[in-house]
Amino acid sequence: MEIKNIKAVYFVGIGGIGMSALARYFKVMGYEVAGYDRTPSPLTRKMTDEEGFEITYEDEVKNIREVFQDKEHTLVVYTPAVPKENRILSFFRDNGYALHKRAEVLGFLSRSKKALCVAGTHGKTTTTTMLAFLLHHSHVGCSAFLGGISSNFGTNLLIDKDSDYVVIEADEYDRSFLHLHPEIAVITAMDADHLDIYGTREHLIEAFEEFALQTRGKLFLRKGLELKKRTITGHYAAGEKTDYYADRLRVDNGSYLFDYIGKDLEIKDLRMCFPGRVNVENATAAITVALSVGVTPEEIREALPLFKGVSRRFDIHAKSDRLIYIDDYAHHPREIEASLSSIREMWPAKRLTVAFQPHLYSRTNDFYPEFAKSLNLADQVILLDIYPAREQPIPGVTSKLIADRLTVPFVRVTKEEFPEYVKENVKEGIFMTVGAGDIDRFIPVFTEMFNHPDC
Repeated sequence: MEIKNIKAVYFVGIGGIGMSALARYFKVMGYEVAGYDRTPSPLTRKMTDEEGFEITYEDEVKNIREVFQDKEHTLVVYTPAVPKENRILSFFRDNGYALHKRAEVLGFLSRSKKALCVAGTHGKTTTTTMLAFLLHHSHVGCSAFLGGISSNFGTNLLIDKDSDYVVIEADEYDRSFLHLHPEIAVITAMDADHLDIYGTREHLIEAFEEFALQTRGKLFLRKGLELKKRTITGHYAAGEKTDYYADRLRVDNGSYLFDYIGKDLEIKDLRMCFPGRVNVENATAAITVALSVGVTPEEIREALPLFKGVSRRFDIHAKSDRLIYIDDYAHHPREIEASLSSIREMWPAKRLTVAFQPHLYSRTNDFYPEFAKSLNLADQVILLDIYPAREQPIPGVTSKLIADRLTVPFVRVTKEEFPEYVKENVKEGIFMTVGAGDIDRFIPVFTEMFNHPDC
C-alpha cells in the first residue's frame, strides 16, 4: 500500500471500535473519509453529529460519493465482520480497488513507531487503555489505537506526534494481530474463543505463538500461560508471586491498594479506583510495560488513581444506597466469571441480578455449559436471545441451552419485554447488563431509570 498516493479512505464497517479509531486517524491527518455500517450506534452518532463524518446505513452503491470512486487514490478498509455479499464491498472488490483489512492498515501505520501491543482473548482492551493512559500522563507519551472508548479521553484514538511509541490493541479475531510486529508485547489470556475462525484451541494457540515470534523485544505473559516457540521476558500476576506482581492487595474505601513488585523494583501503596480485582492484574501488566519504556514510578503513582476505565468495561452508570447499575462487555465465560467474582468481592451483601445477551450462535454452541456455570454466580439471571452479529442461525442453538443449565432463578425475555421486566422486578441490589451485542442500546434506558429520584 502506497499511502502517499491515497487521498480518500472509505470504511466498510466504520462503526466497529477498531475501524472507527482508524477512521478518526485518517480524518485527523487530513484525508477525505466516509463509510458504511449496518445500523446506527452511539459511536456512529457521535462521529456524524460531533465529528463531521459521513456515514451511510444503506447498503447501496449510489451512496458512495464521487470522490471515493477514484480507485487510484482511494483506500478501502473493511472488516471481515461485513458479509462478502455486501453490495458496497462487492462494488469496491469487483472494480479493482485497493482493499485492505483494518489489521493490515494498522500494521502498516505501526511500522513508523515503536509498537506496544496487547493481545489476549480477554483483558486486552482494559490493559491497552491503561498502558496508553500511563504513557500519556508521563514524559514518554504515546499515540494509541484502542479497542474501546477510554472514559478519560472519550475516544479510542490518541495521536502524539512527539512520541516514538504507539499502543495498539492486538486483536486475535481472524488472525488480525499477525499483521503487527511489536517492539514489546503482552498476552493476557489464551482461552478457547473464536472457534468459528480457528476450529480448535490448539490452532488458536498456534496463532498466539506466531504473534509472539513477531515480537522484536520484550514479551510479558500472565502467570499460567506458556509458549513453546518463543522465550518470554517474564510473567505477571495479581495476588501471587511471579516475576512481576501485585502484592498486599486490599480494598480501601471503594478502591484497591497494592504494592507493585518487579524483578528489581518495588512501588508501595499504589491506588487504583477502577473496580474489579482482574483489573489489578491488568494494571500490573500495564505498569510493567510502562516501566520498560521509561515511565517513572512516581509518574505511575500519580496517574493510576486517575484512570477511569473503558466504556462497557465494568461501567457504573447508577449508584445509590438501594441499587447499583453496572454494564460490562463480557462475552466469554471467563470474562463473566471474573466480573461477577469482582462484584461479589466488593459488595458481598448485595443481591446480584445479571442480564446476559449471548453473542454469536457459534460461541453459544461452543460454551453454553461454561456460560451457565459463570452466570450461576448471580442471584438471578435475565437471558435475552442470541445476538447473531455476522452469523446465520444454527438449528437448535438458542439461549435456552444456557437456561437449561442454570441453577439460580432465571427468566428469558425478548428485547421488547426487557426494559419493562427490569422496571417491575429489579428494585434493589446490583443490576448488571452483560454482552457484546446490542444490549448496550439499553444503557441510557436503565441509567435514567435507576438515577430517577423514585428509584
